[in-house]
Amino acid sequence: MGMIRAEIELANPVRPELKSLTVEALVDTGAMTICIPEHVAVQLALREIESREVTTADERAHVVPYVGPLQIRFENRTCFTGALVIGETVLLGAVPLEDMDLVVSPARETITVNPNSPNIPSALVK
Repeated sequence: MGMIRAEIELANPVRPELKSLTVEALVDTGAMTICIPEHVAVQLALREIESREVTTADERAHVVPYVGPLQIRFENRTCFTGALVIGETVLLGAVPLEDMDLVVSPARETITVNPNSPNIPSALVK
């Protein structure tokens, strides 16, 4: 399986006068949340909520800002979350993928809306 990338839109729901950003995100189901570069956080005027300690793939620990709120849009789906500020690219993890009811297609190296619920996201709550 190659690297899966997806075009997503990021916005600050608290500051609707700011233009949203369309970015190419690396999809990583092994990551939990979304990670954004500092320049994205600055452009969207995201407020730092707290600091969080993260461990990267090289097993090193880093303390990074956790900012938000952040609105993520993909096709006809949206979710609201916080974001870790780290790295040079946007990394889209499992929680926002699940929240928007998106499906990873390794063969096509894409993500899509869940074909079982194409019009609105579905979720398990039991």
